[in-house]
Amino acid sequence: MSLRDLAYQDAANPWFSWDYIRTNSSTILDALGEHVTLTAEAVAVAMVVAVPLAVVAYWFRPLSGPILALSGVLYTIPSLALLAFIAPAVGPTKSTSVLIGLVLYALLLIVRNTLAGLNQVPSEAKDAATGMGYGRWGRLLRVDLPLALPGILTGLRLATVSTVALVTIGALIGKGGLGNLILGGFQNNFFKAQITTGTILCVLLALLLDLILIGTGRVLTPWTRRAR
Repeated sequence: MSLRDLAYQDAANPWFSWDYIRTNSSTILDALGEHVTLTAEAVAVAMVVAVPLAVVAYWFRPLSGPILALSGVLYTIPSLALLAFIAPAVGPTKSTSVLIGLVLYALLLIVRNTLAGLNQVPSEAKDAATGMGYGRWGRLLRVDLPLALPGILTGLRLATVSTVALVTIGALIGKGGLGNLILGGFQNNFFKAQITTGTILCVLLALLLDLILIGTGRVLTPWTRRAR
């Protein structure tokens, strides 16, 4: 193949194209919406499961090792292998298959950082809460969790960014959000503009969500700014 032919191919198949975005805007928006939905649902469910697990590990120290070990084992399972195991049992074309995998991967990040935040609550604050008559639940809700909020938010940020990346794996069963664009571009004679559009949007989504969570953390934990 001559250099002229290669130049013609590059011109006909550019890495970025506004024409592709205009003509496929509805498809791109649908993929972006599915990506955001899967990410939000997975992180929300993971928070509901992981925070209570971290509290149990905080209250009952002998259980902290097994809880962290189990969530760590789940995190080390390759994503393709986990999807191949879940999809046949739940449904090979259902978004629930992807959602379950995303939740399992997010558990370790949230559990570990929530537990770290709880363990860093000053003993003086615990003693003061006990002296004020707070029981275990009262101290947890009014003292421990609020003071552990920086650690919890760190775990939430890591889980969110990680989940945005992992959603793309769902493209293998047609439920991968922006991953559908990326995989479709490879399947469509290596359509560069489609691959680039999906990749850029995925990166921008992760950055945007991370910035939102950073801003939320600054609002909810003003004492950390004063300490710095």
